[in-house]
Amino acid sequence: MKHLLKVAVGIAAAVALVGCVEDTGSSAGQPAVGSVNDLSSFEGARAGQSELGIQNLGYQPARTEGLTTYWLNPSTGACARIVTSDGRYSSVTMLPTSDC
Repeated sequence: MKHLLKVAVGIAAAVALVGCVEDTGSSAGQPAVGSVNDLSSFEGARAGQSELGIQNLGYQPARTEGLTTYWLNPSTGACARIVTSDGRYSSVTMLPTSDC
């Protein structure tokens, strides 16, 4: 009987610990860098891997000129010019909305 009680207490403790999950405040799908207003932290990042992160922040490609892409976040009006070189974002510059 004591053994059964110990097992039950152990299971109850394990179930209680399963509910202890730390909320870091970040949303699933949000990249670890950048924000809805500033993409400058993407400078130097691999272009192919970062594009989805930029899109997850709400940005859409507004136009492209060669290896330069202008990204616009329609909900915030933020605009970024990103130049790609050797597969990486070599330059990330935040611009006025009208430049997109």
